Amino acid sequence: MAHVLRRLLPAGETSDAVVAAAPAVPPREVFRRFWPYTRGGRRWLVPVVLFSLTGPAVDAAELWLFKILVDDVLVPRDLRPFLWIAPAYLGLVLCSGILGFADDVTSTWVGERFLLALRSDVFRHVQGLSLGFFERRRLGDVLSRVTGDVDAVETFLLSGVADALYYVVRLAVFLGLLVYLRWDLTVFALVIVPLFWGVARHFSRLLKEASRERRRRSGSLSAIAEESLGNVVLVQAYNRQGWEERRFERENLGRFRAAMASARIRAVYGPVVEVIEVAGGLAVLGLGTWKLAQGQLTLGGLLVFLALIGKLYGPVRGLSRLGTTFYAASASAERIIELLDQRPQVTEAPDARRTGRARGDVAFDGVWFRYPGGSSWALSDVSFHVAPGETLALVGASGAGKSTIAKLQLRFYDPDRGAVRLDGTDLRRLSLSDVRDSVAVVLQETLVFHGTVRDNIAYGRPGATDADIVEAARAADAHAFIELLPEGYDTLVGQRGRTLSGGQCQRLAIARAMIRDAPVLLLDEPTAGLDVRSSRRIMDPLRRLMAGRTTVVVSHNLLTVRDATRILVLDHGRIIEHGTHGDLLAHDGTYARLHRLHTGAAR
Repeated sequence: MAHVLRRLLPAGETSDAVVAAAPAVPPREVFRRFWPYTRGGRRWLVPVVLFSLTGPAVDAAELWLFKILVDDVLVPRDLRPFLWIAPAYLGLVLCSGILGFADDVTSTWVGERFLLALRSDVFRHVQGLSLGFFERRRLGDVLSRVTGDVDAVETFLLSGVADALYYVVRLAVFLGLLVYLRWDLTVFALVIVPLFWGVARHFSRLLKEASRERRRRSGSLSAIAEESLGNVVLVQAYNRQGWEERRFERENLGRFRAAMASARIRAVYGPVVEVIEVAGGLAVLGLGTWKLAQGQLTLGGLLVFLALIGKLYGPVRGLSRLGTTFYAASASAERIIELLDQRPQVTEAPDARRTGRARGDVAFDGVWFRYPGGSSWALSDVSFHVAPGETLALVGASGAGKSTIAKLQLRFYDPDRGAVRLDGTDLRRLSLSDVRDSVAVVLQETLVFHGTVRDNIAYGRPGATDADIVEAARAADAHAFIELLPEGYDTLVGQRGRTLSGGQCQRLAIARAMIRDAPVLLLDEPTAGLDVRSSRRIMDPLRRLMAGRTTVVVSHNLLTVRDATRILVLDHGRIIEHGTHGDLLAHDGTYARLHRLHTGAAR
């Protein structure tokens, strides 16, 4: 099967993976995994089944009326039966329309309820995954799975199953009528059915491989688009638009080729099935005409038989085509299952303790940590203690392990050895929500949502009042510039705060941390990327924020950490110096050398 797909797709199209293909999953496993999501709408499956049973019966009745019309009205030229046949036929058509409307509305409601439950659960699951998952995966591919791939699962589980049931019922009804009319002609007509199944089975396998490649390429397209457009400033600043366009075009071309491979398979499959169907119909027509000439069959019986053969081959063709639809949808189901099978690296213990408001006593006790897949230790035997109200500064070169300490304090990761403690208790023994509720964060990358100024400040504490928001903004020295904005606190700041300056965004982040009012504060390079004036402007609100809180400051700028209670100097994940600003200068080691460099640069 793989060699057939390789002929359909150009060389290299199945190997250069921006996004890896998901592992194959048997259809039975797909049904087992996703059937629970139908729980909210299962009672409505009964009407859908009834509609599937009733619809073919109405169609069969319409055909039988046509037989009566030919044999009792047209052939004998007797108009009297037409007086009851016409209103009966009109009533059947009206009944068919009502059933069709009810079936469409009910099946759509059931399908959309399923999608509502599944998409929400997938998003909830992704939200609960650890930071390491997002550091390893392309965000665009994750978004593609949460949106497009989820829709295909509904086709696999509900729409496809409903269609299969409908086809089976139609097949049973029309097959019963055919046997009633002429069993010998019916047996002759069914000879070609195995050909339908054989052709469908062969083409379905080909289509499944092409569909997997198409869905993978769709994920790659989303990943590249999200990455490129999310960093459009960098792209344009370095004139890399052409390179990004070529990268996008390569994946777009790959998706195009996968789609064309799928289209070629479908295009060949359709005519082959049609030839089989026409050949069967012609054979039946020939034998039926001979029986008509022998007086063994009426004209109306022959016409209705031929119409029923068309109705019979329709469900057979639909069932065989449905197999290709199932295989195509299973490619998306496999991608969702792979996503749902991801497990967070950080989990809450079954007997986790609730702490309430913490005092803010932070300690690292012999912590060793290595990032998943990493070859070296990010932290090696790191130990320190920060009492409530004290300030600890972490300094060192890039990659020394400073931000890793902040991630462990937020429990984005757990240490491989040792323990991180809050108020003397290992974080792994505490409720995860309590651990993170006890920490306020001001990051190096100022994270601002596309929303109003008010929304961004209140994000730190849901339910905050307008008075709380204004008070936090005043404490963060942000109220003055907010008042000058076109709509004040109701001004939209744009995606990632692009309508504000770096200093203004940072002051919003400080206000967000202020309103959170947590006992522990993490400052990760709070002045990075700001000019000297902006850095000095935010130092006063930062000091107000730090007052009375246990504070851990990560900074390259030694001029911002001199007032810390204690300073740790890190190098390759190890603490090489510790003490106060004065002690470390007197020691004349790494910190003193870095301080002289910073002082000279400042001058």
